[in-house]
Amino acid sequence: MVQLTLPKNSTIRTGKTWPAPEGATNLRKVQIYRWNPDDGKNPSVDTYHVDMDTCGPMVLDALIKIKNEIDPTLTFRRSCREGICGSCAMNIDGINTLACIYGMDEVKGDIKIYPLPHMPVIKDLIPDLTHFYAQHASIMPWLETKTNHPQKEWRQSVEDREKLDGLYECVMCACCSTSCPSYWWNGDRYLGPAALLHAYRWIIDSRDEATGERLDELEDPFKLYRCHTIMNCAKTCPKGLNPAKAIAEIKKMMVERVV
Repeated sequence: MVQLTLPKNSTIRTGKTWPAPEGATNLRKVQIYRWNPDDGKNPSVDTYHVDMDTCGPMVLDALIKIKNEIDPTLTFRRSCREGICGSCAMNIDGINTLACIYGMDEVKGDIKIYPLPHMPVIKDLIPDLTHFYAQHASIMPWLETKTNHPQKEWRQSVEDREKLDGLYECVMCACCSTSCPSYWWNGDRYLGPAALLHAYRWIIDSRDEATGERLDELEDPFKLYRCHTIMNCAKTCPKGLNPAKAIAEIKKMMVERVV
């Protein structure tokens, strides 16, 4: 697995250790990154004890139990609990993943939870994804057509539809982009694995009529070519996708259009 660095914030201090629940015998220790922008303190790591006999198997179950029964100030994102919405992306045991589909039995020893690395932190486990979403919007993530709209729908062959497999499943969780060293170093200009995966999804869509414009927009020393095929994106994607392959295909199309 890919081991990642801690989020960009100042010194992380040892925080509060919450007492274990009385009578519990099957305990897991959970260490969670805490930071409140309003209290003027440095980030800290608080320690909680979770009774596994009364908790679900996933890391998100532990977080919800901690918030409901131990510390209501704990802040994190979550929604579908099915690995579909991408809301609960965070760094668990050094791995970017979705808390709702990552089992606590996959972690040996204490469970250590941090926000996605190298992103501004809003509070606790919530990263600021404003820039990430703006980059996604910049690649025009919609069907762009020039001919008249059909009466019912844009038709597509089974073969052309299959080309989109492995691309459309992305849930925009940002696990891949925040695991990419090239994105850490050049995130202001390099679009990153997630945005480029989506860009390729629309470039190869047989119904789209703006392939040339899309490639022109990506023809930039930083937007596309900062990818050095480190492959962290493919290793950490909780949906099993391969953004690095999509990026390589875009680069190949760039070469072929010149030739």
